[in-house]
Amino acid sequence: MEIINKIANTIQQHGGRLYLVGGAVRDFIIGIEIHDEDYCVTGLSKEEFVNLFPECHLKGKSFEVFEMYGKEFALARTESKNGRGHKDFCIKTGKNITIEEDLKRRDFTINSIAKDILTGKIIDPFDGIKDINNKIIKATSEAFCEDPLRAYRAARFACKLNFDIDKNTIQLIEKIKPELVNLSAERVFDEFRKALSYDKPSIFFQTLRQANILDVHFIEISKLIGALQPEKYHPEGDAYNHTMLAVDRCAKNTPDVKIRFATLVHDLGKGVTPAEEYPHHINHDVNGVQEVTKFVNRLKMPNDWCAYGKVAAKEHMKAGIFNRMTPNKQVSFIERIYKTKIGLDGMECVVDSDRNCRGDVKDKIEFAKLGNRLMTEVSGDLVKKKFSIKEGIELKNKIHEQRVILLKKWLQAE
Repeated sequence: MEIINKIANTIQQHGGRLYLVGGAVRDFIIGIEIHDEDYCVTGLSKEEFVNLFPECHLKGKSFEVFEMYGKEFALARTESKNGRGHKDFCIKTGKNITIEEDLKRRDFTINSIAKDILTGKIIDPFDGIKDINNKIIKATSEAFCEDPLRAYRAARFACKLNFDIDKNTIQLIEKIKPELVNLSAERVFDEFRKALSYDKPSIFFQTLRQANILDVHFIEISKLIGALQPEKYHPEGDAYNHTMLAVDRCAKNTPDVKIRFATLVHDLGKGVTPAEEYPHHINHDVNGVQEVTKFVNRLKMPNDWCAYGKVAAKEHMKAGIFNRMTPNKQVSFIERIYKTKIGLDGMECVVDSDRNCRGDVKDKIEFAKLGNRLMTEVSGDLVKKKFSIKEGIELKNKIHEQRVILLKKWLQAE
């Protein structure tokens, strides 16, 4: 903080002012850990700032953002939209732009707060602190609609902070629905990925549904709405409600966002079941693989996300009846899942989230510890050496046979 105060004093001595802005101020007021610190400079031109701090590095392409001592310093600016999407803006910077004008261009009132570095004074022209206290996410101004990415940011912040979004902002989000298609897949995926990392990911999707935009980039999730299931096994309702409960349970069990994603998409096949077949969903495991692929491709997700999701969709039904399988089929399942990216531990987490989504653990399926031990104790190298068998189908069958024998031995000893 000493270096920041030194920078602030230098700026003040030359007619400027330094403010902490955005998320750092918000998190400070909420009382949560601050990860990123962004600073805004008023009263100085680009040339003056560079002359004062020759060690700074220009980072921004469209506007003046400088990196120095691991922090970002942006000159106060205003924005006006001159195109489509979230990139086409006319940006103006200048030494006469006030901190209030800079804050007005920001997305939400809770992010439109600044703190004067030298005096500690809080600048809150849009009542962001009041909205923080009321746990409300509210658009700072009508200019919210100029950047369609803010629709997903609103849902993500609602998810992160467990805040509600005010009705007028929901209406603004719905208003910009036609522009969402102009967003880059990478930016949408980034918001989606962050939402999955929070304690209750379902809030992200529930918010998009409330604003009537779930069916733009998350089509496969939206198709689960109204997909009826057998009430005996799913008293929580349709496949959408089930999925929301499942992903939230998964979030309690693991911080791994890829496993959370796998849980989110495990039942996507139910979204393409013909309504006349409800409440049954024959072959939804097979159909789910295609739905996962479409979802992944739309948001240009990494290959490992795709691998996790496809295995979860394809195998969750078999995993759910693991306790009722014969030892031979159990070994086949273990061998199949063990070599996938999600692995036995990840798949077990998906199954628990699926079958116990309401929190009442009545159906405990455990195969990861058993399977990992089995694969370690009966490896290909050990069997090859013990039986002097070369590589090929004979060795593969012998490995499987020995694993079945050992598994039966373990089960009999229980």
